[in-house]
Amino acid sequence: MTPTTRVLTWCLHLLLVALLVLAAARAVAGGQPRAGAVVAVAVACAVVYAAGPLLPPVRTSRRAAAAWLGAVGAGWLALVVLTADGVWVAFPLYFLQLHLLSRRAGLLAVLATALTAIIAFAAHQGTFGPAAAIGPALGAAVAVAVVWGYQALYQESERRRRLIEELTAARADLAEAQHTAGVLAERERLAREIHDTLAQGLSSIQLLLRAAGRSLPGEPQGNAARYVEQARQAAADNLAEARRFVAALTPPALDGTTLAGALERLCATTSVRHRITARFHRTGDPAPLPAAHEVALLRIAQAALANTVRHAGATTAEVTLSYLGDEIALDVVDNGTGFEPGELPAPDPGEGGFGLAAMRARTHALGGSFTIESAPGQGTALAARLPLPRPAEAQPEVHR
Repeated sequence: MTPTTRVLTWCLHLLLVALLVLAAARAVAGGQPRAGAVVAVAVACAVVYAAGPLLPPVRTSRRAAAAWLGAVGAGWLALVVLTADGVWVAFPLYFLQLHLLSRRAGLLAVLATALTAIIAFAAHQGTFGPAAAIGPALGAAVAVAVVWGYQALYQESERRRRLIEELTAARADLAEAQHTAGVLAERERLAREIHDTLAQGLSSIQLLLRAAGRSLPGEPQGNAARYVEQARQAAADNLAEARRFVAALTPPALDGTTLAGALERLCATTSVRHRITARFHRTGDPAPLPAAHEVALLRIAQAALANTVRHAGATTAEVTLSYLGDEIALDVVDNGTGFEPGELPAPDPGEGGFGLAAMRARTHALGGSFTIESAPGQGTALAARLPLPRPAEAQPEVHR
């Protein structure tokens, strides 16, 4: 209950009690013949009314609240039979009925109460005129307008509160997603830098030292040969350490699985989360791949499926990983709306690397080729091909 609602509730309580006290006081002060009965009924009505908020079922059950409201109404009915001053108690009763009953039942109860008040007032006056109907009818109209207006404002306030909560949650999720994406991007960048610089440099040093050791004259156990061998062993140890760094920095999707397994899981996840059926296929005999190739092909597949979900309006997507002997190929084909490849807008820096330009850059950085075929209404076919190292160089970059 909000502070405003609490204040309005207490005002309603005080109004009803004040009107009951007024009716009893006027009966006693006016010397009415049934003043004692009026006081007794007013007190009983006040007791029944005060007991309602203290009873747990009245606060939790609409049926119990309706029964309590009926008891209060019965006391009010007895009061208006005894004195015309009881008619004014109908005004707070309107608010109770509209608050505790359903919209339709509350309106019917208000109409019945207003009609009862008009008839009772006319009976006590001994005549019926417009003045007898204006007070109860106007009070009923004001009560309905106030309560329904407040309910509409409350519902609108609740709707906005829920919307703000959803926006706050969405902003938090977006911030977390951006943070995660930034962390993953930095990990991938570090892995690529280590692979392209440190690991390659150490590998070259190791090869050169091996060649130098074979070229040294003299005894194989000479000091120069021993120092060269120690240097070569240090380079080999550091190369292994660099490769462990690269393995630790690879995308989580590749942890503990092969590229084919990561792509199959990506298709299954995409099918569950979106209204599209993504299927994975593998052809050829699997071969060990450098870590850079695995990361690049996984990122290209993720980007292609993300674009298909966001822009293509497709119902199916086929992801195929092909081992072709001297190269590895990734094909992503969908049955979406397609587009004119030559009419693509400039890359959007806010897309976070999911654009076609980023896919092409990844492929070309590893000496591969990237092609895309599409036309309006004919779907899209994307192909990325990367050359594989020669057998003499085909040491896996990452050992899992």
